[in-house]
Amino acid sequence: MFSKILIANRGEIAVRLIRACRDLAISPVAVYSEADAGAVHVRLADEAVCIGPAPSSQSYLNITAIVEAARRTKAEAIHPGYGFLAENADFARAVAAAGLKFIGPTAAAMERMGSKTSARRAAVDACVPIVPGTVEPLNSFLEAHSVAEQFGYPVMLKASAGGGGKGMRLVASPQELQSAFDNARSEAAGAFGDDSLYLEKVVERPRHIEIQVFADTHGNVVHLGERECSIQRRHQKVVEECPSPINDTNLRQRMGEAAVKIARAVAYVGAGTVEFLVADATREFYFLEMNTRLQVEHPVTELVTGIDMVREQIMVAAGARLSFSQEEIRWQGHAIECRVYAEDPENNFFPSPGTISFLQVPSGPGIREDSGVRVNSEVSVHYDPMISKLAAWGRNRTETIDRLRRALDEYQVGGIKTTLAFFREIVRDEEFIAGRLDTGFITSFNERRETARGFGSPQTEEIEIGRRDLALIAGAIHYAKLQREASLHRQPAGEVQNRWKISRRPASVRQRTIIDKRSSRLRGPVGDKA
Repeated sequence: MFSKILIANRGEIAVRLIRACRDLAISPVAVYSEADAGAVHVRLADEAVCIGPAPSSQSYLNITAIVEAARRTKAEAIHPGYGFLAENADFARAVAAAGLKFIGPTAAAMERMGSKTSARRAAVDACVPIVPGTVEPLNSFLEAHSVAEQFGYPVMLKASAGGGGKGMRLVASPQELQSAFDNARSEAAGAFGDDSLYLEKVVERPRHIEIQVFADTHGNVVHLGERECSIQRRHQKVVEECPSPINDTNLRQRMGEAAVKIARAVAYVGAGTVEFLVADATREFYFLEMNTRLQVEHPVTELVTGIDMVREQIMVAAGARLSFSQEEIRWQGHAIECRVYAEDPENNFFPSPGTISFLQVPSGPGIREDSGVRVNSEVSVHYDPMISKLAAWGRNRTETIDRLRRALDEYQVGGIKTTLAFFREIVRDEEFIAGRLDTGFITSFNERRETARGFGSPQTEEIEIGRRDLALIAGAIHYAKLQREASLHRQPAGEVQNRWKISRRPASVRQRTIIDKRSSRLRGPVGDKA
């Protein structure tokens, strides 16, 4: 087992990895940019090394600086978390070349599955169905036009090296193809240094369901079931749950077997996720891509299976066999996770950087909160705006939603805008409660909200003050009343009487006071009808 691991990440995932190291009596080493000098993950680690200025290109993406930090601190392994360098084959090679262990798959497997077109070829070779489309990068706009005509519109252009929704464009008609092609190439080049694209036929109203796989170096490959990830904005997941509301054990088995086939085909090691689109009506599924890393949403799988996936990652990297077989995996209960972002949902989820001035974190039965912030933490413009993940577990989906609803109501963040209010509405939405989900859920949800609000008419907005707003107003009035009464108690009776003399309120509602002549102290207000 390793004695020291360097964590090449920041925020909530760095905190999660540090805690896993602590469980295994491993000394965690943090890296940080100048902007993160006071971050939570830096304070929790045994050692911390500054690796550069705030921009991620000069710090968290600086392979040389990270490997040198591991060498200086005598770390034996590096865990990349997710994002940044987690799926960078060059980083994995650099770690190995430095005599360190990369906690993740081999560079070869990462490279093969990191290219979306190469991954699609791997799925075809493993006899796993793929979304109809190209398996090689498009050479030109003319080829894109020809392929789109062949499959029929709508189609989706995607970056071959893509992820996180970047380099993706939905094309509904031939007239939109040229601008979509140019914009997708430009975005892909800026995000990944690779402007190659491929094209897929759009599956109408699909669910986005992924299968968690795990493999060791001894030939064992298993799946840990599915996660429903259909609720997305800008092609990025915001709500995930395990298992899927489809609740189809036969589908789980078939998709699980397909995911294991793909993992075996590329000699995969460690934790990975095979993603599929599923036609809700027919239960047909199509391979989408493979993420060669730990997923953001791994807590929901941990809550349902009871398996600590980060601990398992570290053990496998150290040469151990998986601590469970496929037959031993059990799915108990239901879990749902919300990604809490510093974003303004009312302004197209625009980022809301700033300082967190107030923080009230929920707790109680079945609640898990993975966070990398605290009061006075700075949400930087330089990094992803996700500040935490809130997950709830229950014996069934209904109990889980009840607990998540309560936890979201408890969760309060001051100083920045967050997606919490948006999630409070989602968990009360009838379509969500019924489990009727697809990748267009947020669009239809927003349409339902607008309809309920009377399409935003001023008169409706004035009338529809929510119960939550009324509670806040009542609380503010009550607080002001207590403050006023406290100030009255602090002043001599004569001044109190003088204050009431100038009151313009009708005599029937004036507040009378009782004065104790022996002590000249105000005992308290009587008959306040305010």
